[in-house]
Amino acid sequence: MKNVKLKRSCLETDVLIIGGGTAGCYAAIKLGAEKELRVLVAEKANIERSGCLAAGVNALNAYISNGHTPADYVEYARKDAEGIIRDDLMMTIAESVNEVTEDLERRGLVILKDESGNYVTRGWRNVKINGENIKPLLAKGVREQSNVTVLNHVNITDLKITNGTVHGAWGFSVRDLTAYDIEARAVLIATGGAAGLYRPNNPGFSRHKMWYPPFNTGAGYAMGIRAGAEMTTLEHRFIALRCKDTIAPTGTIAQGVGAKQVNARGEIYETKYGLTTPQRIFGTVEENRKGNGPCYLDTRHITAEQQSDLYHAYLNMAPAQTLKWIESGKGPKEQLVEVEGTEPYVVGGHTASGFWIDTKRETTVHGLFAAGDVAGGAPQKYVTGALAEGEIAAEALAGYLAAGRDKEALGDRREDAPAWTDYEAYLSHEPGNLTAEQLEEAMQKVMDEYAGGIHTDYRYNKSRLELADEKIKHLESLLPQLAADGPYELLKIYELRERLTVCRALIAHLLARRETRWHTFGENADYPEQSPEGCCYINSRWENGSFHIYRRPLVKGGHYEHTHP
Repeated sequence: MKNVKLKRSCLETDVLIIGGGTAGCYAAIKLGAEKELRVLVAEKANIERSGCLAAGVNALNAYISNGHTPADYVEYARKDAEGIIRDDLMMTIAESVNEVTEDLERRGLVILKDESGNYVTRGWRNVKINGENIKPLLAKGVREQSNVTVLNHVNITDLKITNGTVHGAWGFSVRDLTAYDIEARAVLIATGGAAGLYRPNNPGFSRHKMWYPPFNTGAGYAMGIRAGAEMTTLEHRFIALRCKDTIAPTGTIAQGVGAKQVNARGEIYETKYGLTTPQRIFGTVEENRKGNGPCYLDTRHITAEQQSDLYHAYLNMAPAQTLKWIESGKGPKEQLVEVEGTEPYVVGGHTASGFWIDTKRETTVHGLFAAGDVAGGAPQKYVTGALAEGEIAAEALAGYLAAGRDKEALGDRREDAPAWTDYEAYLSHEPGNLTAEQLEEAMQKVMDEYAGGIHTDYRYNKSRLELADEKIKHLESLLPQLAADGPYELLKIYELRERLTVCRALIAHLLARRETRWHTFGENADYPEQSPEGCCYINSRWENGSFHIYRRPLVKGGHYEHTHP
């Protein structure tokens, strides 16, 4: 047996930001104004091109225009989420999305304007941008802050917790054999949501061609769950309606050129099922189940100019779709665009899944804050909502430290068991019969077949979910048998560990919501209708080796604040 020892790097900071994506970068930029605070951003990739915006985006989906108000945006989000949102969180986001949009423009983002100098909108809550450089612009803003240090290529795995208070984290370099012990007075998790839990649309080499970034593994959720943080609404999964095979966005076509959803008979079916996000996918699944598929977006009415615009739009965000049109010799003006649903994801930027937070974005763990896709309760936040939450969290973090709350709550410090002992164990193992990739495929098969994946048209029931939990627990038990030949293989093992933890939590939430509130997002075969008892938040906390479920009443009006035990 090998005996691998890691180099150990001990760091101290006032604020540790885990995740250098949209929310994490913006929080770091805003904390740059607090020159007395030391801020450290830890990112497992490089903040220049990491997170959901790594390759760019062609629109900002949360901007309030045409005489609408923040209250209108809250109502839109509530309707799309069938009532399960946090009004207080949504309102604080809605009040900020225009301001952060204008700040992005000042930082160099190209936002399209009409002849009068107004933003070019797509509907009343969406503006068109040239956003291929949006992430480098945010990274530049971070680098300009004299009190902010960036730690690229470091994967954070575990929070350091004493007396219910966070005081740092453990991690390792994905480039060399270095383990990190980071002490921090407060921590912001901004790691994004979870992809790769379920078997994806495309197999083999193309398995990572998916809607949500495959490198977003639910790490933030998982470390929060293990630390005892309360989570909310994980059962509100997200399934995207996408262009078949390429998994390219459909909104650019549906909203941009007014394409209707039609079945193979040429019938417009979207009006039968509704136009909310889950209803559009539900209609597509149902039409296919009835034998009326394949389903399409009918683009044959568009002009040559609109077709050219679609080519350019997809080159900016999903080039595979433009290449597919070119290779086929037929553009969207000559052929319909086939659509399908993706595998499910857990992502708080589109649904309400994530940490249970107060209006300052603090979790139920003292000193631990959350922003962006990892924060629950506020769906439809998109890019600008993630920026808004990063700013809100930054202000709250500064206030938390200025008030000395970190010292009040922590009390006597105890020594945590260093996570690097586990890192070294994986690196010291001789390769066996199992690999992380094999276990990941097994996990995805279990979730697909027993926990409502594509295989079952997103349907699940109690008996299948209980089997899923049993099988996922077994896969977890196999983790200690894995071996890592270096830091990259170690990263793969920990990404698998995080996904398995999120799978367990997701299954617990799916079991707890005994209704079908969001068709397709959560299609419960035992309870196919909505229930009045379902008008609540399903929350959970990992306690003594199992998930304890809490049913919290809806927050309507006013602000919710934690009452810590």
